[in-house]
Amino acid sequence: MRFLPLLALPLMMATASPALAKGCIRGAAAGGVAGHYVGKGHAVMGAAAGCVVAHHHYAKQARAQKAAQQHR
Repeated sequence: MRFLPLLALPLMMATASPALAKGCIRGAAAGGVAGHYVGKGHAVMGAAAGCVVAHHHYAKQARAQKAAQQHR
């Protein structure tokens, strides 16, 4: 059972891409602070949710900018 994290960590690092992480750190920080104020144990869930929401926002913004450049 102890070998599972040793196997999972390299797999997660191999699939991570820095290009997909835009906005994740900022969202995770805001979500973590908000989750901390909600209650005990919610900071991690808030950080995860903040990362997802911020990544979605920046991806949508990038698609809109790309579409605007193509229409010029």
